[in-house]
Amino acid sequence: MNKFITTIKNIFAIEDLRTRIFNTLFFIAIYRLGSFVVLPGVDSTRLKQGSEGVFGILDTLLGGAFSNASIFALGIMPYISASIVLQLLTIAVPYFQKLQKEGESGRKKINQYTRILTIPIVLAQSVGFIATINADAIINPSTFFTISTMMIITAGTLFCMWLGEKITDKGIGNGISMIIMIGIVSRLPGAIVGEALAKGMRGSLIFLIEAVVLFLVVMGVIILTQAVRRIPVQYAKQVGGTTQLNAQRQFIPLKVNAAGVMPIIFAQSLMFVPAILASVWQADSETASYIGQKFSDYTSWQYNLVFATLIIVFTYFYTAISVNPNQIADDLKRSGGFVPGVKPGRDTSEHMDEVLTRITLPGAIALALIAIFPAFALLAGVTRPFSAFYGGTSLIIMVGVVLDTLNQVESYLLMRHYDGMMKTGKLRGRSTQDVAMAS
Repeated sequence: MNKFITTIKNIFAIEDLRTRIFNTLFFIAIYRLGSFVVLPGVDSTRLKQGSEGVFGILDTLLGGAFSNASIFALGIMPYISASIVLQLLTIAVPYFQKLQKEGESGRKKINQYTRILTIPIVLAQSVGFIATINADAIINPSTFFTISTMMIITAGTLFCMWLGEKITDKGIGNGISMIIMIGIVSRLPGAIVGEALAKGMRGSLIFLIEAVVLFLVVMGVIILTQAVRRIPVQYAKQVGGTTQLNAQRQFIPLKVNAAGVMPIIFAQSLMFVPAILASVWQADSETASYIGQKFSDYTSWQYNLVFATLIIVFTYFYTAISVNPNQIADDLKRSGGFVPGVKPGRDTSEHMDEVLTRITLPGAIALALIAIFPAFALLAGVTRPFSAFYGGTSLIIMVGVVLDTLNQVESYLLMRHYDGMMKTGKLRGRSTQDVAMAS
């Protein structure tokens, strides 16, 4: 406990870190306040209490903004969808491939295109959202209401984008992921209380078992997030003036889940699209009605099969674009390093790619299983709000963002010669001998 108190004091002793923490809390507070501002022309007392199925998952990611019909009803999700499209374009279109290789200037242009593409996406998704609002909650249904609501929701999403970028620049952690995580965390206390009340005194043992299972699942997610395969790297002897440096053996850490939370976010942002489209056209087609029914129920095998498949595909996809074996091999060759038993250059690149492919498969499968675990928890008798935290998007995003934020805080502490968040001065999974991995 003394160690924890000392660490907190050290954190707030650093002026820059203290300012960034307060900035982050300020921007988060603005986002949470906006989640409760109801759209003009909507009677909040007549809104449905909560959402089910895929809309319930979306509502959890948005911290209740979806079911509240707030100005942040779609939150940051259209921006995530635009990011998916741009990531695909960087593979298929030579122009975007060139931009990706231009470094910082190219990334800025890609980010600008992502922002522009977000506008038509949020306009399209806002039409589907309006269709999900129960008719008696709309005070005066009209064309003007539809158009004005589309504009307000679009402005709300753009404002959420701005908040995310401000958190990244002026605060702690990745702003976009932080906004999603805060929406999730805001639902956790109510979910725990609701589960405890549902079980009552007679079900206290069951509730305790559920808490233990949740703890084990969290530990599993942390292990998956931190697991690495270390590739040994040998550096030849170097002579500097009259000093001869002995050969050094270091490691390149290849993460088992190099894609992090992005495959879950990408897959989830696509999973609610069929349900929204089906809700608009289900009156005209039995097929649309069937799709809407199955993809609105995240316990259905159809939903979980597609969801798991998308996660595996996106894990490979995002790993391929975030980890470049060719660049790692070139950097090693230029610095005089080599993998023992492997020729520098092309052979090293192929070796890295082979190892990355092998470790990504179990990582992708584990990620998919964790993502669909809430469906099994719900079928086992856990209440719907609490089951969302037994894995899936909610838990993986929470763990990933928290670990990333802790890494950033620890970096500030170590730069100021303070102890890190752990007694060893570093988070488990990191090594002072690890070589920075190029991406």
